[in-house]
Amino acid sequence: MQLFETERLIGRHLSHQDLHDLTEILSDPEVMKYSVRGVCDEETTRNFIHWCLESYSTHGVGPWALIEKSTSELIGFCGVGPEIVDGIEEMNLGYRLARKSWNRGLATEAVRAALEYVFTQHSLASVIAIIEPENSASIRVSEKAGFKDYSVHVFHNRPVRLYRISHEVQSPTHVWR
Repeated sequence: MQLFETERLIGRHLSHQDLHDLTEILSDPEVMKYSVRGVCDEETTRNFIHWCLESYSTHGVGPWALIEKSTSELIGFCGVGPEIVDGIEEMNLGYRLARKSWNRGLATEAVRAALEYVFTQHSLASVIAIIEPENSASIRVSEKAGFKDYSVHVFHNRPVRLYRISHEVQSPTHVWR
């Protein structure tokens, strides 16, 4: 089921049929360099997909598959899902793209589309982005998508920047299809 579309991407629910391709992406140490959960094997990826399916059911949102329109290939995921931060459940932006999809603006395109989707189709007041200070690429993507100010927190025993964007601040950034 297609949820959103951009010039180059389609966002849809992840499914167990994505296991092989997603495992290939999430088993790459460079892709997972800043993940608190680390590199994923097939079983860990299966559990992640199962968690995504539960999140769709219980929260209406979650990390969604990203399909590159020109190739019809799964290139990663992007979406928001529940995360406990300082004892409070927040809706956290998360994404991972296959290395071959880096440096093409696809992450920013996906993040903007996912934010537009959750703010127009769901009643979220705000979305957070948890980013390690050394992850300059994700900092650039989040700032291009409209995240501005951040506070410093400890998350999974790591210092992180916690950005927040609210529905009132977020503005449409691409042509809605």
